[in-house]
Amino acid sequence: MRLAATLLTVATLAAAGCGNDSAPSRSAGAAPTTSSEGKQLFVQNCSGCHTLADAGTTGKVGPNLDRTKPTRERALAMLERGGGTGLGVMPSFKGTFSASQLAAVADYVSNAARN
Repeated sequence: MRLAATLLTVATLAAAGCGNDSAPSRSAGAAPTTSSEGKQLFVQNCSGCHTLADAGTTGKVGPNLDRTKPTRERALAMLERGGGTGLGVMPSFKGTFSASQLAAVADYVSNAARN
């Protein structure tokens, strides 16, 4: 029974895109972002799935970023192409975020997770 409830939760969050309904704070092609904007984008779009202490997020669907400590390159690759297996597949944010926004989130995640 507990497994069924967990799978239902995972499926619901995966269907929601592991984010929330709010749009990114800038449209594609916008001016370069700051690290605080990287954090803001992370909180707005990734908090439903990922745990990251610096952001105050406690998502349980995706990897705990405080534990996995992704490099900037790994974070950027996941943001651009999405990934994962099973029901908790991370969506790609390429086309949703500008290149500078993708870089800002990757920089923020890698720095916050490693500190």
